[in-house]
Amino acid sequence: MTHYDTIIIGGGPAGMMAAISSSYYGQKTLLIEKNRRLGKKLAGTGGGRCNVTNNGTLDDLLAGIPGNGRFLYSVFSQFDNHDIINFFEENGVALKVEDHGRVFPKTDKSKTIIGALEAKIHELGGSVLTNTEVVSVKKIDDLFHIKSAEAEFTSDKLIVTTGGKSYPSTGSTGFGHDIARHFKLEVTDLEAAESPLLTDFPHKALQGISLDDVTLSYGKHVITHDLLFTHFGLSGPAALRLSSFVSGGEIAELDFLPQTSEQDLLSYFTENREKSVKNALRGLVPERVAEFFATDYPEKIKQLSPAQSQELVDKLKKMPIKITGKMSLAKSFVTKGGVDLKEINPKTLESKKVPGLHFAGEVLDINAHTGGFNITSALCTGWVAGSLHY
Repeated sequence: MTHYDTIIIGGGPAGMMAAISSSYYGQKTLLIEKNRRLGKKLAGTGGGRCNVTNNGTLDDLLAGIPGNGRFLYSVFSQFDNHDIINFFEENGVALKVEDHGRVFPKTDKSKTIIGALEAKIHELGGSVLTNTEVVSVKKIDDLFHIKSAEAEFTSDKLIVTTGGKSYPSTGSTGFGHDIARHFKLEVTDLEAAESPLLTDFPHKALQGISLDDVTLSYGKHVITHDLLFTHFGLSGPAALRLSSFVSGGEIAELDFLPQTSEQDLLSYFTENREKSVKNALRGLVPERVAEFFATDYPEKIKQLSPAQSQELVDKLKKMPIKITGKMSLAKSFVTKGGVDLKEINPKTLESKKVPGLHFAGEVLDINAHTGGFNITSALCTGWVAGSLHY
C-alpha cells in the first residue's frame, strides 16, 4: 500500500491544477483518473479550442458565475483568472483574447492547454495514474484509504475533483457526490445548466443560422450574446445562459438588433421604401432571416401599411419564442448543484466535518457560464484546494 501526502481523484482542470499546486507546495502527490488520458471534457470545450479563462475584472468573473459565485471571493483573492493567464504564459503557452474577454491558446487546440498542465505536474514531481477507477474511499483514524480494482493507497489529504453529472461520456458520473454523501455531507439537487433550449418555434427555415450579439430575454433576465438556431431550438451562449433561469413553458423574446431602436428601424424603412422588403431586411439581418420575415408581407416596403411596418419592427425587436424545455443533464454543458457550500470552508475548500477532505471544480454547488468562466472556477478552486494553508 503506497502512501501519499495528497491524493486527488479526477483528472479534469480542477484535478490537474490541484496536483500542480500540491506538488508545488512540496507534497508527495498522486492524481488518479479513470479515463485513458487527463482532461477528456476539457478537450471538447470551446469547440475543441479550449476557452481556458476570461480576462475580465473580478466583477465580470462573479457576473459570469451565477451559481454561488460569491462563495469564490476568497478563492479568487488567492488565485484568479489573471493568475491563470500568467501560469500558462510562464509555461510556454501563447494566449489570445477574443470577443467577450474569452481567452484561448493561440494554437486553437485544447491539447496545448492539457499538455502544459500535464508537463507541469511531472516537472514538479507529481505522479499521475490514468485508466484507474476508484471503487471506494474510507477514512480510518487520520488516513484516507483509496481503493481501485488493482491497488490501494493511503493519504493524509484527499481532494475530490470528479466533476458534475453533465456529459457522462467524459467520465462525469457523480461519483464525487457519492463520496460526499458517504462522509455525511449534504449534496444539493442536481439539474442541467448551460443547456441548449428546446422550443416550439417553426425554425426549419432558420436552422443552422448563427447570430452575433443578439438579445434573448425572459423577465428580468436579459442576455446579449451569440445565438444559434438548431433543429431542436436554440443553442449558443445566449441560449445556454438563459437556460439557468427557465425550465419550460416560458415565452422568451429575441431582439435581432439590440443596438437599433424601434424608431430607427421605422426611419430605415421610410428611407428604403422603394426597395423590396427582402432586400431592405438583408441590410439588417442575415439573408435567410430576411427571407423568413419577408414571406408574410407585400413585395415592396412602400406597400406596407403602418400596422405592417410596426409588426415587422416588433418581429425584429421582440420576437416571441416559446421555450418547451431544456436538454437533459447528460447533454448539458454544466451541472447546477453539487456538494453544499455550507459544508465547505471557503478559504481552503476543506470539509468542515471531515479534516483533510477537500473538494474543487464542478463537484461543488457552483455553476458558471460558458465563455471561460467554468474552467476559471475549476482551475482556481483546484489551485486553492491543493495549496498548503498555514
